[in-house]
Amino acid sequence: MYADEVVIGADVDGKVMIIKTLVENTSLSKDFGSEHGLSLYIETKDSKILFDVGASELFLENAKKLNVDISNVDYLIISHGHYDHGGGLRGFLCKNTKAQVFLHPLAFEKYYALRLNDKLEYIGLDEELKENRQIIFTSDNFSIIKGIQLFSNITKKEPLPISNSRLFMNQKGQKVQDAFFHEQNLIIEEDGKTLLVVGCAHNGIVNILKYFYNLKGRMPDYVIGGFHLSSRSGESNESIETINKMGKYFVNTNAIYYTCHCTGIQAYNRLKAAMGDRIDYLSAGSEIII
Repeated sequence: MYADEVVIGADVDGKVMIIKTLVENTSLSKDFGSEHGLSLYIETKDSKILFDVGASELFLENAKKLNVDISNVDYLIISHGHYDHGGGLRGFLCKNTKAQVFLHPLAFEKYYALRLNDKLEYIGLDEELKENRQIIFTSDNFSIIKGIQLFSNITKKEPLPISNSRLFMNQKGQKVQDAFFHEQNLIIEEDGKTLLVVGCAHNGIVNILKYFYNLKGRMPDYVIGGFHLSSRSGESNESIETINKMGKYFVNTNAIYYTCHCTGIQAYNRLKAAMGDRIDYLSAGSEIII
């Protein structure tokens, strides 16, 4: 059911990308801690990349167990301004004083979630870190280096995740529905392979894929990330029909998918039934090679 050490499309010359899941809602075994959050380590031929840092410093503990030296990371990308993706930022900055850290300019705004008791809970990032010298604010289409870029400001043609309705932002002193302008996505292109990495796909994973296609003129070869089909409790918010339709769309892209975090196990199982070996699940401790 879950990816452990999977080799897909490895180049005969040893030119591969290695992805290790440092933080996720579930774990492969009791050897790895888990929490509601996401952190992925991606090693390319020339770069060491961290995509998100989970909700706490747990990513540091799991990194050691996966033989990842956080101090050697070249680039950190924070996908959006929620604690479960950027809560470990202070811990990262203490361990790594050289990496460039990329956030959307709106990532440090105030964000909230409506909990089951109908109270708004602050879920934003630590504003004290905003002025750190390692932080670089991005734009709608931002190139880090050749083959590594970020994009945001997604055109929202398809329906957005239902669970977005419980997420809010501060606008001129008022709490309004979060528009997710602060969410950004990562593209890595290397040796003829293209990887798309998303954090929560609050802007809609299908919308993101269609935007990617308009940007690149093709679909990615691999897609990794959370698709926000479930609530924090893990229960699916989307109908079976919606998930089945999404699975059919995914298959037609001809990409290989790895999902995690806010997709939820129920929704993943439905996607798996529709997609077969075209999708797998990444728990904390998993390692894949593409």
